[in-house]
Amino acid sequence: MTVDWGLAAQAALAASTVGLLGAIAVGMVARRRPAAAAVLTPAVVVLALAAGFVATARSMVLEGADLAVVWTVLLAVVPVALVLGAALARRTTALQRRAEAEAAAREAAAEVEQQRRELVAWVSHDLRTPLAGISAMTEALEDGVAPDPDLYLARIRQEAGRLSAMVDDLLALSRLQAGQLSLRLAQVPLRDLVSDTLASVEPLALERGVELSGECGEGVVGVVDEAAFSRALGNVVVNAALYSPPGGSVRVTAATADGVTTVSVWDTCGGLGDEDVDRLFEAGWRGSAARTPGAATGAGLGLSVVRGLLDAMQGSVRAVDVGGGCRFDLRVPSRL
Repeated sequence: MTVDWGLAAQAALAASTVGLLGAIAVGMVARRRPAAAAVLTPAVVVLALAAGFVATARSMVLEGADLAVVWTVLLAVVPVALVLGAALARRTTALQRRAEAEAAAREAAAEVEQQRRELVAWVSHDLRTPLAGISAMTEALEDGVAPDPDLYLARIRQEAGRLSAMVDDLLALSRLQAGQLSLRLAQVPLRDLVSDTLASVEPLALERGVELSGECGEGVVGVVDEAAFSRALGNVVVNAALYSPPGGSVRVTAATADGVTTVSVWDTCGGLGDEDVDRLFEAGWRGSAARTPGAATGAGLGLSVVRGLLDAMQGSVRAVDVGGGCRFDLRVPSRL
């Protein structure tokens, strides 16, 4: 058998060229699609070997059965390369997805930790204000220098109520985040629940000069935990009364359509910006424009608790700007 060394050199050059070009192609593809690059890698190896085999066969002047053997080997290697490439692609895709999931989990954990720290800072600040007021008024009463003891006692009770509400919201939010809230869902008539909520918020509305009204038909029902929904609605109505200016109004309506009951709370807070709508239900966040926190506001937990409670009851809550005010829609199923 005669070997043409010139053709042998060409075989080596052909294999090297195909391999180099293939490596460049794989590198370019890998930047965007690692799985596709995993499929291409063994294919490139086979093509490089094929180029070398063919050129070698030519250099050895193979014919007939010998040349058929070379082609048979090449044809047998190609499927193996494709199977290997598919296996590598699946493995690469799995590793990539795992890495992305781990990165997302780390990012979510970091975000939760950041929110927790901010929440602790906000709550600590907001708890300090009523505590300082209670301490100062108590000292004034003890020293006998309070000009109106009855007024001071009333303010102490008011500040204690604020503290109690903040602690209740914080505990509720903690249970929601820990998944420890136990609910008993049932089809409940909402008329009395709405009426009781309006009655409980009426003293606050009168104090702030806000008109409070509402209506709920006798047949309006919702699948809710009565205590949880009452708390959620109460938080929204209190929030509306706090942020509506003197002379403003808060109105509650309720209706059922297409298997969903919607209880809406309308207020005259001055409207909501796009940023307010997006962040309104974040724990600790309070608006900077119409809903600027004032002396009567809490720690910014109430609406976050509302969202958590509605989610737990397979419902939802949203805020809509209605021009000069906003509307909160609490939506729950009407049938079991």
